[in-house]
Amino acid sequence: ATNPAAASATTNPAPTSAGVAIPTPEPAPLAPAVNEAATLKQAAELKSAGSLVAARNLLQSAADQPEASTNLIALLGEINAQIALTPVPAPEKIEYTVVAGDSLGKIAKQHGTTIELIKQSNLLSADLIRLGSHLRIYQGEFAVTVNKADNSLTVTDHGRLFKRYPVGTGQYSKTPVGQFKVTSRVVHPTWWRGDKDIPYGDPENILGTHWLGLDIPGYGIHGTWDDTAIGKQSTAGCVRLRNADIEQLYCLLPVGTPVVIRE
Repeated sequence: ATNPAAASATTNPAPTSAGVAIPTPEPAPLAPAVNEAATLKQAAELKSAGSLVAARNLLQSAADQPEASTNLIALLGEINAQIALTPVPAPEKIEYTVVAGDSLGKIAKQHGTTIELIKQSNLLSADLIRLGSHLRIYQGEFAVTVNKADNSLTVTDHGRLFKRYPVGTGQYSKTPVGQFKVTSRVVHPTWWRGDKDIPYGDPENILGTHWLGLDIPGYGIHGTWDDTAIGKQSTAGCVRLRNADIEQLYCLLPVGTPVVIRE
């Protein structure tokens, strides 16, 4: 039972008709409002100072809110990509020492990543690695969601927003919806149109610089030479990105990456 005397020492009781003092409940504290302009300014300053992880952590909490702006999400994506694709140290990277019998392909498979990400984030210009060399390996767990309604592709890492890209999707809702996965990765892809194969470099080849094939025949995520197709539902059914964006995705996403496509 409540001790009225004890309650009256800490609150202003409200008397009732029975003469028993009932403490007035304290209002629940309000969550502090996120000042997005201040957050963006502080994150940009941290980024300029080279404190990428601190900038990322500051933005991540704000980006988890449904009202997060496109500017905040864009800056978070830029910083996340810079952390992953450069030698900068970060908690999600491990230090790896090359041992006898290692190759970049073996190391990439062992850690669920790509050869390209290991090379780019360690400033390697060739596939040759030397015994005893030290590498930083990004321990990502990437997943992709394509939203046809707003023509966006969102990459998450361990369930949290990593980066969002504008895309083009299929005209008349031709892009299939469902749960898929990346099954192939091709640089300078050939485009098959009917029985005709159109090599990379041919003006008729529409696939751009890179292809990420899905486990549904004929469909994938690829680049484009026509940036005006981005942000529209105008493709034959595949998901198109600007070439610079598909090159980044190709570097990040290994075979097996889950892909969800929604209306």
